[in-house]
Amino acid sequence: MAPRPRETPGPRLSPAVRAHLTDSRSCLAEASAARTPASRYVAAHLAALRAAAAILAAHPRPTEGRRRRLRSAWDLLPEAEPDLAEWAGYFSTTAAKRAAAEAGMVRRVSAADADEILAEAETFVTTVESILGVPSQPQLPVDVNVPLAG
Repeated sequence: MAPRPRETPGPRLSPAVRAHLTDSRSCLAEASAARTPASRYVAAHLAALRAAAAILAAHPRPTEGRRRRLRSAWDLLPEAEPDLAEWAGYFSTTAAKRAAAEAGMVRRVSAADADEILAEAETFVTTVESILGVPSQPQLPVDVNVPLAG
């Protein structure tokens, strides 16, 4: 019997990192299928936030002392992965609009805003996957107006 070829294992990532990446891709799918600009914006921003969480989980920092000031993922990201500093700045500035949309102020989010952040989030998630050595899983286009075969 011929020996089976050895499978090349993927990168050794913790279950937490993998879970964040899975959540990130799920949020991108939700954003692509969203019917309103506000819900598309929120889901896309959350996809980026989950991807940032994956980076932070992959590069844990030791806690220094008991009392540390709480900092956002966007503040911590450049310390964990300096190449993502520009992305952190972009998503940090868009966080206020996401919070407004989540609070019901949906008129602050235009279709163009939602389309832009979705495109940026898709690129960011792919970038994070590349940094972590995970094969990218490009989002398939979804047409929410086409009924599913049953």
